[in-house]
Amino acid sequence: MVTKKATVLHQIVRDIFIAAGTGEADADLVAEHLVSSNLRGVDTHGIIQVPLYVRDIREGRLRPGARPRVARRIGSGALVDGQWTFGQVSARFAMEQAIELAGDHRMAVVGLVASTHIGRLGHYVEMAARRQLISIIIGGGYCRDAPRTVPFGGREGALDTNPIAMGFPGLDEEVPILLDFATTTASGVKVINAQRRGEQVPPGWIVDSKGRPTTDPQDFANGGFFAPFGGHKGYALMFAAEMLGRVFTGSDTAAEDGPDYPMFRNQGVTMIVFQADLFSPYTDYEARARELAEEVRGIPPAEGFDRVMIPGDPDRATTEQRSRDGIPIADDIWEQVVEAGRSVGVEVA
Repeated sequence: MVTKKATVLHQIVRDIFIAAGTGEADADLVAEHLVSSNLRGVDTHGIIQVPLYVRDIREGRLRPGARPRVARRIGSGALVDGQWTFGQVSARFAMEQAIELAGDHRMAVVGLVASTHIGRLGHYVEMAARRQLISIIIGGGYCRDAPRTVPFGGREGALDTNPIAMGFPGLDEEVPILLDFATTTASGVKVINAQRRGEQVPPGWIVDSKGRPTTDPQDFANGGFFAPFGGHKGYALMFAAEMLGRVFTGSDTAAEDGPDYPMFRNQGVTMIVFQADLFSPYTDYEARARELAEEVRGIPPAEGFDRVMIPGDPDRATTEQRSRDGIPIADDIWEQVVEAGRSVGVEVA
């Protein structure tokens, strides 16, 4: 296990992306996003992505330096064309458009297409919460050409991890009330890491090529699939995310001229943003939010639990700990980052 301070990691990641052909501003933005994901404890969307992004730049799937643009704007809605640059750059641009539109119209809906991996969705709902905005982000269309998730009751892939995030201001400016999760039981990176390390995964994460539950990640590698969380209810959310993320935005049309990138070519994202004081003064909303949080946190914990938390509490606690003690990184992940640096002429210590 390697432990690094966030500032050190940021500089390393920034240097690698600059050496790979990224401008300084975008390298800073993406490095900040990835390292903040590690700080929050969302390691699947942290610096583990660095080798993948470097590979995608090298293979022409990711176009550093391209600038996202507003392709269409109607009233309080807009569609952003990410131009296949870093997903973090295009998603930030899309959220900035949503925040601006919500300032004019009190609510906004923004779609994002032609985007590569946008990273942790929670990052963008945090942006909105800092402006006293409630936000919902839904992604769909992942791995459209080779879907990795079985529908409830099915034995072949039809959808994918289709994430959902929501953020609510009112408690903490840095980490709001926040939820951010895939509609599969686990993210793909967790399964792939378990396979590489020769570990089993918990029941309910994956099924084999015939749709049978398994805990062996090798079964996933041999034609298996992810499973939706929560049975038919989680599957319904996954389906809704596909509707809002891909069907609603029309991301398939953008994919026609996109790079050969089966995982993200058809990706579409919808961001819904509205002012928290839409129905009452913000101070009233904030008081009710705090009252609810205190009420739920005050529930006696069940056996095996130290306390009852609300969404965002785990992220807040992990951020405090890792800001103080450093970010732990598994040895095999660190080796991949070191090798990614070496591949572009950056020696990582």
